Amino acid sequence: MDGWQGLFSLVLTAAVLLLLFFTRLAPHLVMMSALTLLSVTGILTSAEALSGFSNAGLITVAAMFVVAAGIHGSGGVDLIIKHLLGRPATIRKAQIRATAPVVALSAFLNNTPVVATMIPAINAWAKQIDIPVSKLLIPLSYAAILGGTLTMIGTSTNLIVNGQYQAMTGSEGFSLFSITKIALPVVITGCLFMWWWFPKALPAYGSEKRFGNLREFTLEVAVAHDGALVGKTVEQAGLRHLKRIYLVEIERDGSIVTAVPSEEKLLGGDRLVFAGDTEAISDLLRINGIVPSTEEERPLIAENRAERRLVEAVISPHSDCIGQTIRDSEFRNRYGAVVLAVARDGDRVPGNLGSIRLMAGDTLLLEARPAFVTRQRYNKDFLLINDLETESPRHERAYLSWAILGVVVGLATFDVLSMLNAALIGAAAMVLTGCCSINQAHKSLDITVILTIAASFALGMALAKTGVAEFIAVHVVELSGGDALLILILTYLCVSVLTELITNNAAAIIMLPIVLQITGAAGLNAEPYIMALMIGASASFATPLGYQTNLMVYGPGGYKFSDFVKVGVPMNIIVAGATVFVIWLLYPLQVTTS
Repeated sequence: MDGWQGLFSLVLTAAVLLLLFFTRLAPHLVMMSALTLLSVTGILTSAEALSGFSNAGLITVAAMFVVAAGIHGSGGVDLIIKHLLGRPATIRKAQIRATAPVVALSAFLNNTPVVATMIPAINAWAKQIDIPVSKLLIPLSYAAILGGTLTMIGTSTNLIVNGQYQAMTGSEGFSLFSITKIALPVVITGCLFMWWWFPKALPAYGSEKRFGNLREFTLEVAVAHDGALVGKTVEQAGLRHLKRIYLVEIERDGSIVTAVPSEEKLLGGDRLVFAGDTEAISDLLRINGIVPSTEEERPLIAENRAERRLVEAVISPHSDCIGQTIRDSEFRNRYGAVVLAVARDGDRVPGNLGSIRLMAGDTLLLEARPAFVTRQRYNKDFLLINDLETESPRHERAYLSWAILGVVVGLATFDVLSMLNAALIGAAAMVLTGCCSINQAHKSLDITVILTIAASFALGMALAKTGVAEFIAVHVVELSGGDALLILILTYLCVSVLTELITNNAAAIIMLPIVLQITGAAGLNAEPYIMALMIGASASFATPLGYQTNLMVYGPGGYKFSDFVKVGVPMNIIVAGATVFVIWLLYPLQVTTS
């Protein structure tokens, strides 16, 4: 290990891991800070620090995001939903029908848009076949994770590791289906276990559990005719800064004023809808000029009105609101939407709505203006928005989008073009043929993910350059006694644990130089260990925070954190065991000499 540079790199790596695990700091900010320190201290040259941004694997990831957007924007996934779901008679058959196509899709597409498309479809389908949606959404996420391991383009982790492996070793890297002979039996094993165990193990939460009764968290009052509040603004009437409730909307002469501004003047007969602690109704009625609402048959908020939309949104790990209360985050002003209720761990959070501190994975019931939909196309604050009028799918191009994907796969499979060039051509074709709009292509590029991946390369490179990777490798080899199988098990376990603690891409990139040094020091064949690294980095099942698709289904499924632990830990063990066994069976772990 090279003097202070090695010690600094080791301490910096430990600090990054601790910050990612114990704080809410965004991963891309942590990784970019590490990159800056490594460049400023001279441990890496500027070219080395920024090499991740030109890595072929990273650019391929970005291009495949656009290809996936083309399948999504053309309604290509809808073809799968329409022809394969049907009306199964049992929960097990429903899980098989919901997950089998997702495994196949995720082998070639980024799994985030696949899962985002399937969630509302599975929600509606679960109601039709009278099966709790909580029995279906965790299997949906796990199927997407498993499917992503089947090919080199199935998950960004495989692409990134392949690109960095090429850069660090000078080899040609792996072909599109190099990993398939290992991943396919692992995926089959994981799916069989899932279809056997999950129907019994997953909870049967009701689909209307969180926000089923609007009366539970909204209340209505009226402005008295010729009362003290007539002609006053909302601010002047003292209705803007109430402690336990929010003013959501005003119904006036058959029309709705949504996300009510402070300067809105009140008129006699206005019906006011508040959200929050419904026990505050008595406090509200003490205000001079407020009277009980006269229409009790149906809550005003439950009526369909063109002026507003009721939507459910899941808070993204990239959201600026995380860690803030609803009131402090100025949610209404920031998004033009009002929070009616918050669900966490499968249950609605009761009490003072304004004081609820928002967390990644929280499901929000929002009342929003129609323009809210448009704005969400350009930010990453919400992972999923249900029932929105987004751009209509171009169904006439659905088959064309699948043909483009087929060409991309064919070009890469038969080495006509590199995976990078095939993906770039596919992305361009999706936009030029109108399978996805430029806006949809732009939205598909998750800049925070790309920054995290690119900056992670600097940390991995520093570990290799300063001798830290070699130092760790020597001690791991000594600890294992040079046993090839034990080193394989340790490799998988290390990256699997890291993936549950930090992002999967960062875990893989940090571990790659260490694994290369270990295999070199022990005289082992590096390829099977790199394959174990790829699968271990993707196979994150034990927590909702370990993988983005887990977080996406966390809120809509009404799950508790413990639900993921209950089924995810056995799933991790099964997939780990299958991966190690298949690699041991198929690959020579020692370097063969002729």
